[in-house]
Amino acid sequence: MTPVLESERLTLREFRADDLEPYAAFWASEASRFVGGPCGRNDAWRRMAMYSGHRVLRGYGIWAIEESASGAFIGQAGLWYPEGWPEPEIHWTVFPAHQGRGFATEAARRVRRHARDELGFTRLVSCIEPANGASVKVALRLGAEREGSASVPPRILDIYRHDMGF
Repeated sequence: MTPVLESERLTLREFRADDLEPYAAFWASEASRFVGGPCGRNDAWRRMAMYSGHRVLRGYGIWAIEESASGAFIGQAGLWYPEGWPEPEIHWTVFPAHQGRGFATEAARRVRRHARDELGFTRLVSCIEPANGASVKVALRLGAEREGSASVPPRILDIYRHDMGF
């Protein structure tokens, strides 16, 4: 069973079938370029299914981010460690209409606390496309430090190390 995580303004929950419309719209847009897009509706659905499968196989994964006050599905955040990935990662993506309000930072902080306190993680990174300035700012706000790059075909991503003592 997927735990539900809550923060001041957000609820992190499992994906639902009715998330597909806004999810597919994000993945069809150029805004998804830093996280492996754009892609079509069918591939967006497969991504949702892949994140659910990751949770089954690893025991942790990506949540849908819901703004608690409105109930709007606004993005995704969680723990990501597929085969071939450098290390377990804190991941976040907030849809463009909801960016600039601190939601990514808030979600990532809640995920990091869950990873440390409930799952016992002692090391986490964020793998960020170098041109993704908004995500770099989130990583720095979280206290992460850039420690190099890693090949995650077909890309080279910058690695930001999170201080788990926060």
